[in-house]
Amino acid sequence: MKVSTRGRYALRIMLDLALADSSKPVRVKEIAERQGISEKYMEQIISILNKAGYVRSIRGPQGGYFLTRKPEEYTAGMILRLTEGSMAPVECLEYEDCNCSRQQDCVTFLLWKKLDDAIRGIIDDVTLEDLVSWSRERGQDYSI
Repeated sequence: MKVSTRGRYALRIMLDLALADSSKPVRVKEIAERQGISEKYMEQIISILNKAGYVRSIRGPQGGYFLTRKPEEYTAGMILRLTEGSMAPVECLEYEDCNCSRQQDCVTFLLWKKLDDAIRGIIDDVTLEDLVSWSRERGQDYSI
């Protein structure tokens, strides 16, 4: 499994907004500069986050983006699945009803299932608030 730049950048954008923890919206340009992401690419990603209702935008000269929920209400898994799609290591685990005809006899299915459980156990347990805490422990805080 490999997470693309879209997924990694989406997490960084959401983290940046959570760290800003401000009553005023954060401008795309500011996030792009802090995160080293081109504004054009960032706008594509933030559009996905906006359409999903994870962020909200305010237009105008004082406009920008802010989170629609508290950081503890987002998981890394939510953000990654939104931008990456399924995080399952193999296709037969992408859906609850596995329709693989080999599942009963497939020894490697057990390996893929354990890997999927491990991935879910991490990305669905780590919240944006956890990332904020880890970031602040490292001395990174963008509070405005």
